[in-house]
Amino acid sequence: MATVMVVDDSKTVRNYHGSMLKSIGMDVVEAENGMEALEKSLSSEIDLYLVDVNMPIMDGYSFIDDLRKQEKNRLVPVIMITTQAKEEDKINAYSVGANLFETKPIKPDRLQAYIDILVQS
Repeated sequence: MATVMVVDDSKTVRNYHGSMLKSIGMDVVEAENGMEALEKSLSSEIDLYLVDVNMPIMDGYSFIDDLRKQEKNRLVPVIMITTQAKEEDKINAYSVGANLFETKPIKPDRLQAYIDILVQS
């Protein structure tokens, strides 16, 4: 079973993504900000990250940038899911190492399609 880390400062968003992921058989790890996610990433085997941009302590861009510096997480897929929808937000996400960029709320069928492509069964 694959494990997905949901990194978002909103409990509502973490619950929304978590319930979608659990309904398709994924294990879910939650983090409220990039710093907490980075700490958890060191001791967890994560198959996919869903990451918000705007969070306290450490934002999503900084988190992905630091995550990619860890040997074991250099290639783990990351989907940035945010309310930020400008072209520069997408460019920033891809430049730090995100695999995909989506605006909130992501639809369950779209998330499922991405998981089918990005996560090894």
